[in-house]
This record gives sequence, C-alpha cells and structure tokens, in this order.
Amino acid sequence: MDYKNMKDQELIDMFASGNENSIKELFRRHKGKIFTYILLIVKDRELTEDIFQETFIKVIKSLRKGRYMEQGIFLSWVMRIAHNLIIDHFRKQKHLKITSTDKTETDLFNSKKFADSNVEDKMIQSRIEQEVRQLINLLPDDQKEVILLRHYGDLSFKEIAEITNVSINTALGRMRYALINLRRIIEERKLTLTMQ
Repeated sequence: MDYKNMKDQELIDMFASGNENSIKELFRRHKGKIFTYILLIVKDRELTEDIFQETFIKVIKSLRKGRYMEQGIFLSWVMRIAHNLIIDHFRKQKHLKITSTDKTETDLFNSKKFADSNVEDKMIQSRIEQEVRQLINLLPDDQKEVILLRHYGDLSFKEIAEITNVSINTALGRMRYALINLRRIIEERKLTLTMQ
C-alpha cells in the first residue's frame, strides 16, 4: 500500500481501523520537526530522545482511545503534546530557566557566503550564533519560544499559534516584540553580529 501519498487524516483513520503500518508513515513524516522542536527547547539530546519517545507513546495511546478530534492539524496536535510533556518535565525538575549548551550549526543568515567559508569564518559564525542564542535567552519566555519555533524549528505562525494555544495575531505580536527587544539589547550592548 502506498502510504506516502495519503493525507494524515487517512492514515489516522486506517490506524483507528487496526492498520498498525499507517502510524509508521505518520511517524516518518513528522519526526524531524517534532524532534527538532523538542531539542530546541530542552537543549539536551538524551532528554530530547526521551521526550520524543514519550510523545509518540502518548500519541499512539490517544489515537487508540479515539481521543484525536483535531481533523486536519495532526502535526500541531502532536507538537502540543510534546510541548506539554516538556513543561511537565521542567516543572518536575523545578528548573524553568533553560540555558544553552548546544553548538548549533544553523546558518542564521541563510547566505551562500557562509557555505564556502574558511575555518576562521566558521569560527566567527559559530561565535555569532552563540551570542544570538544567548540574547534570545534574555527574552521573556513567550517571545523566546516564538523565535525558536519560527527561526530554528521552521514552523509557520499558524503552527506556532496552534502549538502555543494563542491566536496567530498574538504569535505575530510576540515575534514583533521579540525582534524589538533583541534590537534594543544589541544597541545597548553595542554588539556587532555580522561577519567583518
């Protein structure tokens, strides 16, 4: 059976009817975005894998019990489950302040210039990325979350709104204030976040 051309809802209906293979396609289709989202928030690969696995166990259990009623927004529903599990984890740890220890290789500026860069350029770029991540961590949690989801998780504002249970306008507003605050911090600290 060709699962790849089926819509999420068709695969969910098949799984509900007892076809175990359909869940494998849903998992394959969405695992990248979900794993990346969790990793961006918790910044620990081992913990990410645990929460990721817990997310899909919860998804499977909920589907089996017929609790999925979201019609057409499966990914957002799964992201919300992951989001809640992350919050639960940090509540248990009583550790709501997240610090960055990752050395992300994300190309912040999406520029060809960095694709052919030499070792020195890569070191400078890495330093800039670390500084940007530190600046993002200074933002209020709601603004930090929308930046991480949009720029690092590559999610649309519609998806961000659904995951965080706010309107699209609220998500857009948070992004606007996050960028304003980042500019203000950069100006106050007289930082230069560009390749010379």
